[in-house]
Amino acid sequence: MQTPIALTIAGSDSSGGAGLQADLKTFSSFGVHGLTAVTCVVSETPLIVSQVHPVPPVILQDQIRLLLGSYPIGAIKTGMLYSKPHIVAVCELLANTGIPLIVDPVMVASTGDPLMKEDALDAIRERLLPLATVITPNLPEAGILLGKSVITMEDQETAVADLSSAFGVSTYLKGGHLENTRTHRDLLQADGKMSSFEHEHVDLPQTHGTGCTLASALAAAIASGSTLEEAAQKAHDFTQQALVKSESWSCPGSQNRIYHLNQSSQLDVINEN
Repeated sequence: MQTPIALTIAGSDSSGGAGLQADLKTFSSFGVHGLTAVTCVVSETPLIVSQVHPVPPVILQDQIRLLLGSYPIGAIKTGMLYSKPHIVAVCELLANTGIPLIVDPVMVASTGDPLMKEDALDAIRERLLPLATVITPNLPEAGILLGKSVITMEDQETAVADLSSAFGVSTYLKGGHLENTRTHRDLLQADGKMSSFEHEHVDLPQTHGTGCTLASALAAAIASGSTLEEAAQKAHDFTQQALVKSESWSCPGSQNRIYHLNQSSQLDVINEN
């Protein structure tokens, strides 16, 4: 059996905790060969976004075109796309591939810094999301996409259905931003059915990159032949254990730099599913 292949189209995170670096680590943990198309080079740590250098859209498009023509890609995941021209460049090539597309609508870093230009939102809504097999927003992103507040469990249940209806896609709505709850709950709306995935809340100073990790775990599982619901369960479990078994280092000025992808600790999680 050949090794499955997945493509991530996202930004490069110099700290290695999010973006392309998190995606590749996740793919590898699932035994999937990862391809990359770089959208931006980001100077950042879990605590600060210093600079964002966008790759010219023509170069982004050339990366994707070359990879689509050279590899039997089983799933594609998009992350940080930054601007309307970047989104248009991606959509022009992905519109008719027939390859499962997992869209993580990255808008804001965990630090609160914006990761896309203002002109990108309409392009995400109108061009990118309708192409997706499944979208993976968090609660703040769901609120931006729907134009309303999504802060409670009741809001989450309504929002996951509204997103799927609005864009004609399956939706995996992450619940990590729910406050004052002992349970972390994600919801999947697919084929008219809602599924819930729950674990106890893990109290950490920050969770930089876990959204990227979940979306790339979904892509890896789908590329490996899992159904969407099976992939959602694997992605949820993988991300939760990445948080539970995360590590931190004492660094100048902070002890809050978390490494949440301890690959060896994740293999049992994948094999159990």
